[in-house]
Amino acid sequence: MEASIVDLRYRMKDVLRAIDRNEEVRILYHGKVKAKMRAAGRARAMKVAQHPFFKMRASSGTVEEEMDGLRGDRHRAL
Repeated sequence: MEASIVDLRYRMKDVLRAIDRNEEVRILYHGKVKAKMRAAGRARAMKVAQHPFFKMRASSGTVEEEMDGLRGDRHRAL
């Protein structure tokens, strides 16, 4: 995406949406590229305690049963 200085002022929401989509935003000043913006490193989506493997030893099933439950329909033994 290309954005002028005026776009940064009046259409910042659109610029931020483009960054959320991992697009590179080129900042133009008098029609020439002055800077490039990219999304910063992503924050972790979940805390360790929210991860499915956390406290797995407390489950009563086998490892294979636990993995099948986590995978869902993505993987089925043939």
